[in-house]
Amino acid sequence: MNSNLKGFQDQLKDLIADGNRLYYSLAVQFEKVSDSMLKKLEKLDLPDFYSNYEPWYTAAHAVIKQIIPERLDDFVKLYKNEKRKEIDFLTYTISDCILGLKTSYLGEVKVDGTAAIPKLKQQVSILESVEKRFESKLFDIIHIVQADLFDSELDSARELLKKGFIRASGAVSGVVFEKHLSGVCSNHKITTRKKYPTIADFNELLKKNEVIDLPVWRQIQRLTDIRNYCDHKKDREPTKDEVSELIEGVDKIIKSIF
Repeated sequence: MNSNLKGFQDQLKDLIADGNRLYYSLAVQFEKVSDSMLKKLEKLDLPDFYSNYEPWYTAAHAVIKQIIPERLDDFVKLYKNEKRKEIDFLTYTISDCILGLKTSYLGEVKVDGTAAIPKLKQQVSILESVEKRFESKLFDIIHIVQADLFDSELDSARELLKKGFIRASGAVSGVVFEKHLSGVCSNHKITTRKKYPTIADFNELLKKNEVIDLPVWRQIQRLTDIRNYCDHKKDREPTKDEVSELIEGVDKIIKSIF
């Protein structure tokens, strides 16, 4: 029942741990750790901050965008703030540190990479809040149970396909697909005026609101076309390979887009 949650939690724990190691790496570089802590950190294989931060940021950004999109702006501004009017300790960002930026006045350094240390710690804290969201009972009930139910329905679709019921198999997969994309829109508080929105409608809304990128949007378009072959008899018959592609494509979407 909790297999989907467990897999994500394990990956999330690793991502949080990587973030903490980057934080300590940056703190050590600027000599902002106590002697006792430094001795403990010497036993760890800390990563190089400058070569490892960007991949970590990209992975963490994707997770936060999917699970707690309301915190995404906060997370991004700690990395780069396009709207700031001046550079001081408060507005200094992690990207400034990566570029080696520092400001001086009358020969005295006013702000440098040390200002990025608390910003990185705050980013890790935001990522840790994702873990708390996943641990809530409400999330378990609504999302994880639903994911396992979808898995069961897709298994039924695979069995139908194996027995030669190609259209029926595709129709079952299409229902799972539509329910999941509807749920994703709901998670991101995306609404539509249409009384009976279709998969295509959900796909457009998710792209417009930047929940999915262009390649995923195109993939959903492709799967939608196959689903339509299964639901509308006036069109040509779907092939077994196409419906198999639909099932596996839907399976991938429900496990990667939330």
